[in-house]
Amino acid sequence: MGLIDDLDALQARAQEMIAAATDAKKLEEARVALLGRKGEITQIMHMMGKVAPEERPVLGKRANELRRMAESLIEHAAGDLKRQAMRELMATESVDVTLPGARPTIGHAHLINQIKEEIEDVFCGIGYTVESGPQVETSYYNFTALNAPMDHPSRSARDTFYVVDNAPGSVAHPEQHAHGESDVLLRTQTSGAQIHIMEHQKPPIYAIVPGTVYRPDTADACHLPQFNQVEGIVVDEGVTFGDLKGTLDYFARAMFGEDRQTRYRPHFFPFTEPSCELDVSCHVCGGKGCSFCKHSGWIEILGCGMIDPNVLINCGVDPDRYTGFAFGIGVERVAALRYDLPDLRTLMTGDMRFLEQF
Repeated sequence: MGLIDDLDALQARAQEMIAAATDAKKLEEARVALLGRKGEITQIMHMMGKVAPEERPVLGKRANELRRMAESLIEHAAGDLKRQAMRELMATESVDVTLPGARPTIGHAHLINQIKEEIEDVFCGIGYTVESGPQVETSYYNFTALNAPMDHPSRSARDTFYVVDNAPGSVAHPEQHAHGESDVLLRTQTSGAQIHIMEHQKPPIYAIVPGTVYRPDTADACHLPQFNQVEGIVVDEGVTFGDLKGTLDYFARAMFGEDRQTRYRPHFFPFTEPSCELDVSCHVCGGKGCSFCKHSGWIEILGCGMIDPNVLINCGVDPDRYTGFAFGIGVERVAALRYDLPDLRTLMTGDMRFLEQF
């Protein structure tokens, strides 16, 4: 066991060398002498292959303990030297109290929240209230009450995050399962809030519902599996498509500028009839056509339409007395169009170089 005696002697010598290092230069010299490529401890570690197999476990364990001890002593000694240097600096140099202090970095709202709050301000300014709805819904509120048939593609698990509900008796409408899925899901749209509002409020109703929605989309430049919508709902006597058009024209110009033109294209949504999509004139080319707008001169910003009478009936509202309209605004899409963002994923990365611009 002569090598064990050598290791004991090397340990004592290593402790002396580190303790004698009175500055950073001497400490680095001690580290190299002990742990460097040609250091004494390193050479011992390299000799383990030549030791008899029966002695190797004991000697290997002892050599590793020595190496860890030296690393720990050097780390503590380095910390002590830094603290000592700081104390000496503070004792010898005066502090100029007239110099300004370090200002703390003040954060600000994320761009998505800024856009959402601006949309709320636009509609609150014309008499709308801001409501909320649950992010975990039943298929009744997310689909059935919104006039979506049982075979609608959006009910598939490929388009909806379903949640298994294990609480007995907690499912409000178990007969509304689609394709054998759970009745509980992460809402795919804020439109379900329409049903909650009409169930608990009597017309007239003028409300918006901002919130997060979820769809199993692959994140790419134009899609996110989690994003934000602002749902709008109006139910009152004598509401017409002209009211819808005037309201959304006002919103588009408030968000994108007074010079922006709008157009309404026929579309289909189960819960509105007639339905349409709203486009605004391209801000890059002024409506003349460019690569940004795919040479159409227009950019889609939201979907809308007059509330289908079946939806009113599902909520106990008399469709012979009341009419209404609804719309859904994608917050990330408005942010992208407002600031020419080529990729929606930049909104979710948390890169401060990007976020600090807004």
